[in-house]
Amino acid sequence: MSILFDSDNRTFTIHTDNSTYQMQIDKYGYLIHLYYGRKSTGCMDWLLLFADRGLSAAPYDAGTDRTYSLDYLPQEFPVQGTGDHRSPALVIRDGEGTYGIDLRYVRHRITRGKYALKGLPAVYSEADTDDAETLRITMRNDRTGLEVVLLYGVLPHLDIITRAAVLVNTGTEQITVCKLQSACLDFVSGKFDLITFHGRHTLERQPERRPLAHGELNIGSRRGASSHQFNPMLILADHETSETSGRCWSMQFVYSGGFKAEAGLDQYNQTRIQMGLAEEKFAYPLMPGKSLTAPEVIMSFSDTGLETLTHNLHSCIREHVCRGKYRDAVRPLLLNSWEASYFDFTGESIVGLAKQAKDLGIEMLVLDDGWFGDRNDDFRALGDWQANEKKLGCTLGELIRKVNDAGVKFGIWVEPEMINEDSDLYRAHPDWAMVIPGEKPVRGRNQLVLDFSRAEVVDYIYNAICEVLDQGNIEYMKWDYNRSIADVYSHTAEDQGKVMYDYILGLYDMLERLVQRYPDLLIEGCSGGGGRFDAGMLYYTPQIWCSDNSDAIDRLTIQYGTSFGYPASSVGAHVSACPNHQTGRITPLKTRGIVAMSGTFGYELDPAKMSDEEKSEVRSQIAMFHEYAELVQSGTYYRLTDPQRDQACAWEFVSADRDEALVCAVIMQNHGNNPTQYIRPRGLTSGAVYEDSRTGRKYAADALMDMGFPLPLPAGDAEGYLFHLLRV
Repeated sequence: MSILFDSDNRTFTIHTDNSTYQMQIDKYGYLIHLYYGRKSTGCMDWLLLFADRGLSAAPYDAGTDRTYSLDYLPQEFPVQGTGDHRSPALVIRDGEGTYGIDLRYVRHRITRGKYALKGLPAVYSEADTDDAETLRITMRNDRTGLEVVLLYGVLPHLDIITRAAVLVNTGTEQITVCKLQSACLDFVSGKFDLITFHGRHTLERQPERRPLAHGELNIGSRRGASSHQFNPMLILADHETSETSGRCWSMQFVYSGGFKAEAGLDQYNQTRIQMGLAEEKFAYPLMPGKSLTAPEVIMSFSDTGLETLTHNLHSCIREHVCRGKYRDAVRPLLLNSWEASYFDFTGESIVGLAKQAKDLGIEMLVLDDGWFGDRNDDFRALGDWQANEKKLGCTLGELIRKVNDAGVKFGIWVEPEMINEDSDLYRAHPDWAMVIPGEKPVRGRNQLVLDFSRAEVVDYIYNAICEVLDQGNIEYMKWDYNRSIADVYSHTAEDQGKVMYDYILGLYDMLERLVQRYPDLLIEGCSGGGGRFDAGMLYYTPQIWCSDNSDAIDRLTIQYGTSFGYPASSVGAHVSACPNHQTGRITPLKTRGIVAMSGTFGYELDPAKMSDEEKSEVRSQIAMFHEYAELVQSGTYYRLTDPQRDQACAWEFVSADRDEALVCAVIMQNHGNNPTQYIRPRGLTSGAVYEDSRTGRKYAADALMDMGFPLPLPAGDAEGYLFHLLRV
């Protein structure tokens, strides 16, 4: 058993293969957090020191005992109203407008298998192999009738523990939920750094590491999506923690909407980190008999550095979040039409692009924006999901057949959550767009947001997209989302404070129906690139377009930051034309291929504009991709350098049996009389000898991991290198 309850000291202990998590029901019925760290045994309530903390308040039950206060005790699910003045996980307003509740333990249940969440994505288990278990702890406030079921899921072999919560109003009056965090971790000691992943459109998930100080450091998104600006993931680490040594803990939100994560030191140098729903624009009315679910947080711990933490999270996302036909399969190698032609195409030119793709060895042609309605620019027609047969010169079904006859698969772009004012759908249903009455709408990319909190809107768009997918053999769909939500208003909501949460439920409802109806369809998520790159979307779309920035040098840091929480199999990455359309940078085609090959791989260019020499190199890249695709898809990933600090960016994939490794490197800065760059692989078998299949050179694994091999001096800017090592 991974979850144990000791009735003598009333402790819950969760064991994974390499970690232990422990909490205790104290004498007053509060749930006190005791420990989360390396695997251990016994009751650890000796970590608690009770003392008179001056002006720290105590619950009434404590009587005259001034040594007991929730203002300093570590807690599992801190709430506002108990004398704890640190940031709470839950804030409630009752029917009288009064804030504050007091939650006490009622009961618990331990079951085999991993819990699921109604209407929300969550980590899942494979019953026969995972040894997964679930702990449900029910807390209650008698005055309001609010019950909170704290959910803990454990995948012991991956060192993964998940947290979620379900709020149930068992009382007779409405309760308003004003703040809801899914997970909280309190540490009574330690000096920590916080690692977060900030960015912007076309430069997402840039790691930033800073020491925690007194006060609260908040990151999050108010944009209605998880955002380009902050990824819903954080890592807490000891100051000295590195890739290969030291303690670190992670939180990763399985949710695609607004979020808030907090971390900081309290007055007694204790650390609290938590993660959950964004507070702004959120005030959820919970009627009698109704429930509200706090989305899941994935947690993991490593005492052997960031690398191990990454491996835990990669395995969890790849094997227990992503689903369906393409979970474990190598994805089709595609050519996207966007940078090849933008809106300027015809059905004939698309078929021509498909033939060129086939000639190069590319497996799929994706028709991007501009195929529907009166869509010849980005000012019109979003919402009108009917093919523009005049522009295509045929029906969509006929175009699909022509592309298939050219020998390649067919994929298509959609943006189902958006609408243009210049569209037939808006003219018919202007109230379906999120616009605040009496105000002019806030536009983003010339478009408005459809109100996916309304079932009739979701149903209409779902049926419209199904009509598109039913027209032919469409094997891939790129689901885009190109603006943030600013105008939060639903014409049918009884309370606007629930709209943002219900919007995400509507999004997930539509995606789930599509996944069930089209099990062989590969859906790639996108939000202006990486603006909704999160574990929630990966539950429905096993890959996400990593960034609208396809420049290989910028992609090095984008993909580096992404790698801390997400596997390469989830990263949409393409080779694009040079000069690059986003940065104007010129990068060798070889380097562009090496960088893109560390994701799902594809092309974003017009082959007709390539020279014969470039086409020949593309064919070689494609052959190389097929040779290494399985290793990239499922191999163990290692960050070998830090591109924010080092002159070279290097990374590695190692097979499960350690018989094979692929080491990739790019020299980011080229100077006169360059010093030699040495790259030290990791994860090889000690005592073994490896041979580079491309050069025939042999290396002793221990010496290679100890000293590394030198990169040849670059002949120009952004030189890329690839080493394929096979155990002899």
